[in-house]
Amino acid sequence: MNKLTIKDWAVEDRPREKMLRKGISSLSDAELLAILIGSGNSNESAVQLSQRILHFAGNNLNSLGKLTVKELTNRFKGIGQAKGVTIAAALELGRRRNDSERPNREKILCSNDVYRLFKPLVCDLPHEELWIALINQGGKVIEKMKISQGGVTETSADIRLIMKAAINALASGIVLCHNHPSGNPSPSRNDDALTSRLQSAARLMDIKLFDHVVIADNTCYSYADEGKL
Repeated sequence: MNKLTIKDWAVEDRPREKMLRKGISSLSDAELLAILIGSGNSNESAVQLSQRILHFAGNNLNSLGKLTVKELTNRFKGIGQAKGVTIAAALELGRRRNDSERPNREKILCSNDVYRLFKPLVCDLPHEELWIALINQGGKVIEKMKISQGGVTETSADIRLIMKAAINALASGIVLCHNHPSGNPSPSRNDDALTSRLQSAARLMDIKLFDHVVIADNTCYSYADEGKL
């Protein structure tokens, strides 16, 4: 009887395809290990071989991480030196990740926080730039990014681009910010229209537009502070 390889499985059950369709958290430890080793041996698929390796380690990743490359290659057919090194390297990366401190993220709780975040980026520019900050439920900044660059008096924005970035980052909120090189922080009609359109688009996706801040020299205008959001 011929061995059933991973290529013979239904597409949704193959580890790589499953990860792309359902996310990496949907994979079992054996499926993750199978992605690392890529192939099994003449009697086992990569997943079956991975299950046996994990069983030998008591289904405990800490125990698996203590196995040497030599132990892996000597004990398991289909695990050569390259695959053994790959397994050891992946587990070492996991250990180092646990030991690493999470980077401190800036937090946005008010318009002053937005001002401090973006002032170094836009305050002294001779042209307008539009930036966004994507934030999580706790108000911490997931990512900040420049959306567009314009002339002296205005810049444009693609609402679809902003929403795509927010959705991809799984953001709970968006903060909009741009500068006025003129030194006058008062928003224009175009600024009002952009704020309104983005707020409506975000609301459809259950994402909140927390603020739109206009920075001009050492002052700023906040739509949230003015009760316009």
